[in-house]
Amino acid sequence: MYTIYVGDKPIILTTENHKETDFKSYLLKSVNIGKVIKTLNNTDLKAVHLVYKKEDKLLKKFLKLLPNVVAGGGKVYNANNEILFIYRNDKWDLPKGKTERKETIEETAIREVEEETGVEGLKIVKPLPTTYHIFKRNGKHKIKITYWFEMKTDFKGELFPQEKEGITKVEWLDAEASQKALENSYANIRILV
Repeated sequence: MYTIYVGDKPIILTTENHKETDFKSYLLKSVNIGKVIKTLNNTDLKAVHLVYKKEDKLLKKFLKLLPNVVAGGGKVYNANNEILFIYRNDKWDLPKGKTERKETIEETAIREVEEETGVEGLKIVKPLPTTYHIFKRNGKHKIKITYWFEMKTDFKGELFPQEKEGITKVEWLDAEASQKALENSYANIRILV
């Protein structure tokens, strides 16, 4: 099973057919993804299930429906065990961004965290779950596949929000402040924190 978000509403990829309650089911092989996105955005439906018989092909089949954008990002801890958050588009988020040229996904994640926050000395501790969400750019829907990594740093310098990327704040948040920030964040970020 995989979860792809359209805003905060999930599209669940599954091999099982469940009785519809507050969600609607479609067959993955014949779905009109544009209609699904529109339905999720314009109704009070809580979720959509896309059903396909082969578990090992679910994600691959889904990712062919829209252009893919690959990104890397970090859930960064400092020496005080605080988490690094960015504030963009009136929401709290974790730093992330698209891959460039021939860099590895780990290099992308570190570069993007550095560029968006000014934090240096990042070390990857372990991979975190990959997230998927659908977004719209220039009138076209795309699927962003974000590979996340837990990172550590001893950085104590000044934080610099990357304003040209629309980031207005960068802050280290303790456990309590992180939970508060998640109230105004994205569903796929709540999974990670």
